[in-house]
Amino acid sequence: MKKALLTGAALLASMVGVSAHAERDYISIVGSSTVYPFSTVVAERFGKSTDFRTPKVESTGSGGGLKLFCNGVGDATPDITNASRAIKQSEIDLCAKNGVTDIIEVTIGFDGISFANSAAAKHMDVTLRDLYLALAKMVPAQDGSETLIANPYKTWKDVNPVLPATKIEVLGPPPTSGTRDAFAELAMEGGCKTFPFIKAMKSADKNKYKAVCHGIREDGAYVEAGENDNLIVQKLVANPDAFGIFGFSFLEQNSDKVQGAAVNGKLPTFDNIADGSYPISRSLYFYVKKAHIGVIPGIEEYLAEFTSERAMGEDGYLADKGMIPLTEDAYADVVKRVKNLTPMAVK
Repeated sequence: MKKALLTGAALLASMVGVSAHAERDYISIVGSSTVYPFSTVVAERFGKSTDFRTPKVESTGSGGGLKLFCNGVGDATPDITNASRAIKQSEIDLCAKNGVTDIIEVTIGFDGISFANSAAAKHMDVTLRDLYLALAKMVPAQDGSETLIANPYKTWKDVNPVLPATKIEVLGPPPTSGTRDAFAELAMEGGCKTFPFIKAMKSADKNKYKAVCHGIREDGAYVEAGENDNLIVQKLVANPDAFGIFGFSFLEQNSDKVQGAAVNGKLPTFDNIADGSYPISRSLYFYVKKAHIGVIPGIEEYLAEFTSERAMGEDGYLADKGMIPLTEDAYADVVKRVKNLTPMAVK
């Protein structure tokens, strides 16, 4: 196997101008902390059930993973990157600039972003507007005018009189995280556009609209807690007044320690995420360099394992880990594209 690897690596090197001394004989995977546990369980099963080495999986955040992935082609760069959001056009452009042109996109399932607190604390029921007003950098003035001011709210009761008078303290992911991007788009923007004058900004000044709706306050109410969702769970247990933002799988795995708040009257449950009624839901992905297939051993076989019925199916082991499966038609489309190694269409 190693002789074949060296020959393939040398061929790849001659094609893309990387070092001819490629000797990596395992799959390198980076990216989303949300997809990390799913990718890890597939990697472990793959390593135990095949003659290939167990892939190395690192949690770097979606943005950090895509930056590494798009850094070039060759064994010094990752083969696969996990993402809890779709790849951005700017990242596709970066990839192309560095010779990463044939990218296979694999949608693996759905996830809900939980807004959670300690299981020992009072359960919360919030709206998207509540979340926006609590966490945005700029909010509408309290006098009812169409003016934006620096966020003055200190407690949840300040945001909404029906909520408790506890200090706003939310532990969440950093800007490199796909969970942060998705939370900004689905929760923050979802609440932001309930104000008609802000919603009208989208057509008048798209950049200003995004800055207002996606901008998170920096005065200490929102605490960047890194890419380690388990650490957020530990901090919530230690501080019952705090809230955390992380994927549904972590909520389910730690249901004895934390509880998810209802958002717009819907709890973050498997069924509510699957049917789209929970408002902070998103698709999960990973991206593969087609140029590495046949060079780094095991990639095609890893793809087959990940997209198998026993893994991604309705009753697969990834569903047992908290991933919400794709619909039957969407799953069939993914399997077909992976089998044919079809790259994603790019602009």
